Amino acid sequence: MLCQAALSPLVRSPGWCFVLPPHAIAAISRFLSSKLAASSLSLRDLPHNTQSLRNESIRRWSNIPFITVPLSRAHGKSFAHRSELKHAKRIVVKLGSAVVTRGDECGLALGRLASIVEQVSVLQNQGREMMIVTSGAVAFGKQRLRHEILLSQSVRQALHSGQSQLKDMAIPVLEARACAAAGQSGLMALYEAMFTQYSICAAQILVTNLDFHDEQKRRNLNGTLHELLRMNIVPIINTNDAVVPPPEPNSDLQGVNVISVKDNDSLAARLAVEMKADLLIVLSDVAGLFNSPPGSDDAKLIDIFYPGDQQSVTFGTKSRVGVGGMEAKVKAALWALQGGTSVVIANGTHPKISGHVITDIVDGKKVGTFFSEVKPAGPTVEQQGEMSRAGGRTLAALQPEQRAEIIYRLADLLTDQREEILLANKKDLEEAENKGRLALPLLKRLSLSTSKLNSLAIGLRQIAASSQDSVGRVIRRTRIAKDLELEQVTVPIGVLLVIFESRPDCLPQVSALAIASGNGLLLKGGKEAAYSNQILHHLTQEALSIHGVKDAVQLVNTREEVEDLCRLDKLIDLIIPRGSSQLVRNIQKAAKGIPVMGHSEGICHVYVDVDASVEKVTRIIRDSKCEYPAACNALETLLIHRDLLRTPLFDQIIDMLRVEQVSHVYLCFLLVLICLLV
Repeated sequence: MLCQAALSPLVRSPGWCFVLPPHAIAAISRFLSSKLAASSLSLRDLPHNTQSLRNESIRRWSNIPFITVPLSRAHGKSFAHRSELKHAKRIVVKLGSAVVTRGDECGLALGRLASIVEQVSVLQNQGREMMIVTSGAVAFGKQRLRHEILLSQSVRQALHSGQSQLKDMAIPVLEARACAAAGQSGLMALYEAMFTQYSICAAQILVTNLDFHDEQKRRNLNGTLHELLRMNIVPIINTNDAVVPPPEPNSDLQGVNVISVKDNDSLAARLAVEMKADLLIVLSDVAGLFNSPPGSDDAKLIDIFYPGDQQSVTFGTKSRVGVGGMEAKVKAALWALQGGTSVVIANGTHPKISGHVITDIVDGKKVGTFFSEVKPAGPTVEQQGEMSRAGGRTLAALQPEQRAEIIYRLADLLTDQREEILLANKKDLEEAENKGRLALPLLKRLSLSTSKLNSLAIGLRQIAASSQDSVGRVIRRTRIAKDLELEQVTVPIGVLLVIFESRPDCLPQVSALAIASGNGLLLKGGKEAAYSNQILHHLTQEALSIHGVKDAVQLVNTREEVEDLCRLDKLIDLIIPRGSSQLVRNIQKAAKGIPVMGHSEGICHVYVDVDASVEKVTRIIRDSKCEYPAACNALETLLIHRDLLRTPLFDQIIDMLRVEQVSHVYLCFLLVLICLLV
């Protein structure tokens, strides 16, 4: 094992980091030497005669407080969900040859490498412990050796053969070990220069397979890495390709205690398990793991890969550079997963995502393929989207009377299963009140009652009665030529994603509209209404099952973030957010290639004209404000014509609002011009 540390002159104190110039370091060194001389000790004697002092120094250094984020977990079991990756403390980032090198395989992709260093530095400064397993020494050395060979050949041929033969020069085949020997120092110097920009120290460690199989060397490597991490240094590890023998043909990843380090994929896996890392990020030149070679037409990216799924994957050829391939990466990932380290394989070369791929993975975003040992109880959101699309097409093919029958059945179930619905809603209310995470207006929106369910059933029956011509209705017909007519006909949109907040009554309403229009539906409700949404969705599917279209409406119960759902442009045709204006803006910002039917905050005003019907005025105002004041479209401002001031109707309105305990009334006396009334 070879280790070279590049330590920047840093002095740390609680919450601060100082960079000292060389003359200050020299002054500190002279001061320490004088103190040691006064104690009749020399620097040479210090390691032998003051073992306790050295241990005390190390202990004090390791206790120096750094600016960190609260990150801790017991190692031994990998993360079950992407959302848990934000808690990863110790992270190994493996950079494949295709990520580090240029397209011509001679030299490094400097811009891409600088972006990766920046992301690693950001995570390191958050208090995480970052390690890098890097390729690129062979490519860097190949660039240097080619340059030297060209220069040497050009000089020799110019002296002996003349300038006319320079164009016939051929570059000999360069041996990989020689390239690695020539490129290691330059690669490390590049990492040092980049990390220095973020005031972060780096240390190079070169290993071979023997360093892991020899117990003493393995302990030395482990101790070195732990000490570097304790001193806030980023270890940069690579196989010592200048001396490493060719991989044994029959050696492979076997079990938890046996691994052959034959490429940087297996090295990263072994290192992650050895160091009890929480997360291993493997960056390659593909977006992740596909069910078939990425270039094929039917290839689909696998979002989550589980042990035992290898049979469903067909591996293609390996990348243009490097020793391994995707099959080697999967084997290494499964070995690390078995050892308690979570793994994500992602694309580190795509220009649109390489600048934030590492931080996105740590934030739990859906990037690449996540390896997990815990299979979800139900289908994935991708599978739900496909089921919804297939069910929606069958739903659209039904007769209008059949779709109306489904909605009528759902309305009956809301009243027949009233007790079960209210019991589930009670659980949601109790949890929300105990956790104290909802304001009073949101609690009222979350609450269901018998009267609200009855009103909901009435509304659903109205939708069913008016849904006879929702699909297939001719809106416009134009005769273009003789015996040639152009028709505009209503058709389903496809799959709708409706995102709503703490309003469980929204679920049957939206479901009824989707059924009436023949659309598939994905529902993403707030977690505060989990029990209520679950039973309402169950009743919806029960109603759909009378005509065999149960899968048309799906409730997303997985830990999918809304931002991840908004990226499923191949499964979702329209997103409809139901909630605050902030929710709408967030969805519009996150949606990638999917149209969003948003809404503004609206104007919740009621205007009472001087000629308004006396019988209707108080009834309309009471209904718009007092029946359901927590609704987002409840009355906010009451506009009254100024001629109604101090009239019996005005007094009647005020008395009604007082009886209904309306504490704040905004009354604007408006003079309406005739031109506005036309």
